[in-house]
Amino acid sequence: MNETLAPIETVTEDITPTKARYQKDIETIDECFTVWETRFGLFQTETLEGRSMLLGGTREGVITMTRWHLKCEQEGTLHLYTTVINDGVVSGKL
Repeated sequence: MNETLAPIETVTEDITPTKARYQKDIETIDECFTVWETRFGLFQTETLEGRSMLLGGTREGVITMTRWHLKCEQEGTLHLYTTVINDGVVSGKL
């Protein structure tokens, strides 16, 4: 049984980020970040530098919270609103 295998085809299709592939309407907000609807009907934001920010169920919600998050980062107060619930370390023997 000496079968020859077909040659492996090279993928030539353009591989683009999720935002570009599934965008409907990308809108720039406050000349600071963009918001768009994902293919699953959620809304996602990203800074103009390309840093992913928030994902949520409503457009208004992610815009409001992205503004708040960026404001806290700019003022240096984000740590005041951040709480670590669990550190993920299992103590003791398993």
